[in-house]
Amino acid sequence: MEKRVLKTLEYDKILAMLKERASCCISRELVDTMEPSGDFDTVERELKLTAEAETLFYKTGRSPVDDFPDMRHCLERMHAALFLSTGELLGIASCLKAARIAKDILAKEVGEESYLYNLAGLLITHRSAEEEINRCIINEDEIFDGASPALARIRRAMRLANEKVREKLNSMIRSTAYQKYLQEPIITIRNGRFVIPVKQEYRQQVPGLIHDRSSSGATLFIEPSAVVELGNEYKKLLAEEADEIERILTELTAMLAPYADEIREDLNIMGQIDLVFAKAKLSRELNAVMPRLNRNNYVRIVRGRHPLIPADRVVPIDIWIGRDYRSLIITGPNTGGKTVTLKIVGLFALMVQSGIFVPANEGSEFPVFEHIYADIGDEQSIEQSLSTFSSHMKNIVGILDKADENSLVLLDELGAGTDPIEGAALAMSILEELNERHCICVSTTHYSEIKAFAMTHEGMENASMEFDIDRLCPTYRLYIGIPGKSNAFEISSRLGLPNSIIDKAKGFLKGEDVRFEDIISSAQSQHRIAEEERKMAEEARAELEKLRADAERERRKLDEDRNRLQAKAKEDAKRIVADTKREMEKLIVEIRSIKDIDRSAADRVIQAARDTLRATETAVNEKEAIKKEDNTKPPKTVRAGDTVNIVTLDQKATVLSAPDSKGEVMVQAGVMKLNVKLKDIRLIEEKKAAAPTSGKVGLGAGKQVGLELDVRGMLVDEANIIVDRYLDDAYNAGLSEVNIIHGKGTGALRAGVQAFLKRHPLVKGYRMGSYGEGDAGVTVVTLKK
Repeated sequence: MEKRVLKTLEYDKILAMLKERASCCISRELVDTMEPSGDFDTVERELKLTAEAETLFYKTGRSPVDDFPDMRHCLERMHAALFLSTGELLGIASCLKAARIAKDILAKEVGEESYLYNLAGLLITHRSAEEEINRCIINEDEIFDGASPALARIRRAMRLANEKVREKLNSMIRSTAYQKYLQEPIITIRNGRFVIPVKQEYRQQVPGLIHDRSSSGATLFIEPSAVVELGNEYKKLLAEEADEIERILTELTAMLAPYADEIREDLNIMGQIDLVFAKAKLSRELNAVMPRLNRNNYVRIVRGRHPLIPADRVVPIDIWIGRDYRSLIITGPNTGGKTVTLKIVGLFALMVQSGIFVPANEGSEFPVFEHIYADIGDEQSIEQSLSTFSSHMKNIVGILDKADENSLVLLDELGAGTDPIEGAALAMSILEELNERHCICVSTTHYSEIKAFAMTHEGMENASMEFDIDRLCPTYRLYIGIPGKSNAFEISSRLGLPNSIIDKAKGFLKGEDVRFEDIISSAQSQHRIAEEERKMAEEARAELEKLRADAERERRKLDEDRNRLQAKAKEDAKRIVADTKREMEKLIVEIRSIKDIDRSAADRVIQAARDTLRATETAVNEKEAIKKEDNTKPPKTVRAGDTVNIVTLDQKATVLSAPDSKGEVMVQAGVMKLNVKLKDIRLIEEKKAAAPTSGKVGLGAGKQVGLELDVRGMLVDEANIIVDRYLDDAYNAGLSEVNIIHGKGTGALRAGVQAFLKRHPLVKGYRMGSYGEGDAGVTVVTLKK
């Protein structure tokens, strides 16, 4: 892409916005050298990378690349340098940490098939080297004592020597004999030696080495003879410390040297990753979308917004080109938005081909252009003696030399700056040439001849920028399919030009020009009416959708309330049945405790009460099952014999006939036959009888007896009746041993069942279940032969 075109379309401003969102120095450098790609696969990869980064950015809220110092210059000279400084080594450790964190985050958060995962896979981490540097170096000015055993020994000795010197000097400055010789009772350092400030006139009273004097000469900084030897020892240790630190730094540098190229490559990769996330950040802030790519040179922008116009002022536009026509000629008033529309098309194409999302709505599409050419704005040059027309024509000549079917051409005010007739003729010829080359071309003009030319040529289409005559201002809306009207007479009239002058001006127009303008005016009027009706229809549809959503929300709320009340009623019913059951058992115990009572009559009354209670419990459970069925959708059809629930009546019924043409079904509920709508019934799956298992023995044609009987949850009297019937059936079936499952619980049911077995005539004996048979929860019964 030509640098002039990139600047004309304000691509450099987009790069400036992108650079502000880059986190590290290398990604900011990459932004400076970034250019749109003309390769389809490369553009597709870059857009997918941005999409993956945007997804991760929404998830984590940050780029996986932390800022790190630019250490490339150190890495480049690492082989030649004897050793790196502590600051340089710490900088490299920061780079290693940033690479490690970036790789860990991407490996954890993105899929293995993603482009980001593959990019992160190129990072080579050196955690051991990073940790060793951080272990040895505390900060740029300090090496850790434990960086090496020798350094630890030297610093230990330095502390001892320091303490001895200070102890000796402290005794001197606290001594009354020396205090009168001192300017101040303090210990200081000069030239790396410990000294005390002595008054000049008492030089002879304090023997030692003079290391410095004050600017006035009144104070001498003397190292007393008593500590000179200790000072020499400390100085020697300082030299040893410096040598050991140099050795440690040399060792750390040698450790990193083999990885220098890998670390430098890691920095470049992290720059690329951060650049991708900078694109994602920018896309998010612009409320941008990833456009679809196509190979058909089809451009479609849905409610596109120029990224450099403030969001509260920008007017979205819809534009499409490349399917039914390849050339779009836009007309309209000055400052009406024609040039902005041109720039939106060109700038969006550049952004897409740079892997940056565009501020538009879903459904936007772009091809990948090999070349983008633009001639926009007034480029007259005094130095080169070029007029506006000449400068435009020079650009157009260059475009015609190179433009082909893979080019996007943007021409502003084509043919302007010269005689209107000749300018219009040139413009039509240039547009026809570009159209024949199958270029995608968007051009703006004021010439009526070009409007008519576009209407009569295949592959061309007119478009116009709307102008509000009443308010004398543009609306910046683009209408494709309708050429623009100049509105010069209307604007002049509203600005106060006398009508007589305007009428004379109209008289100078040719008849066909007047008719053409009238046709355009009529088309614009009809389009405006259609647009207003469309907006009203959209508003009505939106209101209808809102009402529908509100109604659906209320319906769901009512359903939830109903289900909650039904669930509460069901629980209440269950609780009442359970309470009644408990009260009845208490009464049974009391009745049987009465001595003078007819036992057989009492048993019949008790059994009848139990049957009634069991029927009530069964009805409650059936209601619950039916309610569960209510949550299903209505059946598409039913067959005679199907069991259904009538939702409106909450009644179980049997289908008598298939649905008729009205969608009604005849069903029978009890003795009543009635027609119901298909949507008001729900299928109920009838439980099928369990198939015989290997644990059951056949008895006759229809009766089967199992090897065990489960009476858990029953009352003692109820269980004994069931056990009695079961033992009769088991005996008749020829079984010799059966299991009665009563559970462990409190032991009351087990005791009651075993007491019953003890006096049963068919029982030979019984025992508690052993391990593997159910233990105390099972009684094994042996039947008589």
